[in-house]
Amino acid sequence: MFESLKNLADKATDLAREHSDVLGQGLEKVGEVIDDRTDGKYSGQIDTGVEKAKDFLRNLDGEQKTAE
Repeated sequence: MFESLKNLADKATDLAREHSDVLGQGLEKVGEVIDDRTDGKYSGQIDTGVEKAKDFLRNLDGEQKTAE
């Protein structure tokens, strides 16, 4: 069972690497929706969370990439 979970995690990581640009765009859109629904009350925290998630995606391949 552990091996199956590891394989699943590896596949998810590979997909995230391949589609990191699309995932980053999705994160931006989700951040905007949340920001709108909270009337901008948590804009700073939302922006920070989105950027950290995008940094995580950028670093999946082990390379440090600059923010887009």
